[in-house]
Amino acid sequence: MDVDIARIQVLSRTLDQRATDPSIVDRVLAKSGLRRADIEPPATAYSAHKEALFARFACDALHDTTFAAQAGLAFNASSSLMAYISKYSRDLKQVVENSSRFHGLIDPALQLSLRVAGNFASIEAEWKDASFARYHRRTEFLIFAALARMRSLTRTVFFPIEIRFQHEVGDIEKNYRLLAGFPVSFGAERLEIVLTLSSLDLPVPTYDPSLREHLLAYGDRILAEHQEPKQKLRAQVEGLITRSLPGAIIQAEDAASNLGMSPRTFARRLSEEGTSYREIVEDLRSDLAQTFITNGMPLSEIAYSLGYADQPAFSTAFKRWTGQAPSTFRGRLDL
Repeated sequence: MDVDIARIQVLSRTLDQRATDPSIVDRVLAKSGLRRADIEPPATAYSAHKEALFARFACDALHDTTFAAQAGLAFNASSSLMAYISKYSRDLKQVVENSSRFHGLIDPALQLSLRVAGNFASIEAEWKDASFARYHRRTEFLIFAALARMRSLTRTVFFPIEIRFQHEVGDIEKNYRLLAGFPVSFGAERLEIVLTLSSLDLPVPTYDPSLREHLLAYGDRILAEHQEPKQKLRAQVEGLITRSLPGAIIQAEDAASNLGMSPRTFARRLSEEGTSYREIVEDLRSDLAQTFITNGMPLSEIAYSLGYADQPAFSTAFKRWTGQAPSTFRGRLDL
């Protein structure tokens, strides 16, 4: 699954500016499976998974969990079709409506929608490929980048009522509020940007109705020809597991039933992809555990979130995955 190249260019440029060691960007790129040539012209797209890894490893390299959010706030330009449609839209409401319509062309993993209720509006983001929900730093980057892009289009530094994330970040939640200058909450039911109704009326100074209509027609033709990338079974399973958290992990039989398969067919299909349900569960738990520890969550809370009976059981599993105790892993993050 590929995404617009403009985003990682902002991430790498911001990392270059923040890093005291000029080699950090190259090291983070290499760790993410990328090279400088992969994100420079004439490249226009690259792997969404590698983008997620870059955001995560960049935060790790700087020992700053909020780095991806900071980079998102620096995002103000893109050369995608959706960016041009937004540029020539009438107001912020039209920008959001058009973004919801065409967002799949630049990021097939995420679906946007506008909800107007009472005295507020909400730009809701929903995972079409829930396997990406584990990448918390990328999620933060995307949501703050969306805000930065809306500010750039309207040429107004407006403030949302609140940004809400579904994942938890523990005690460092306050760092995001300080960065943003408005309420940012975690552990929410929805992933969304909550706006005042009046902000939807903010005009876009570059509005051009004839250009917008031309680009909308072109966008509709692209959409008609566009084929959604087919999700591997593993990605669908990761989505089911992620949605079952926090707490008990969904059982293999229930996952199979949810996907309309018998347990035998389910196991065979996963085997054909070179994996098993147990392996997916262990990999996802290991990945999320390291992210949760980086987020500053208490170990007892992590144990519960990942479906372990108690903290000792979680600690035993973590040592099996990483070769070190959770407390040791956390201590090295603080160095």
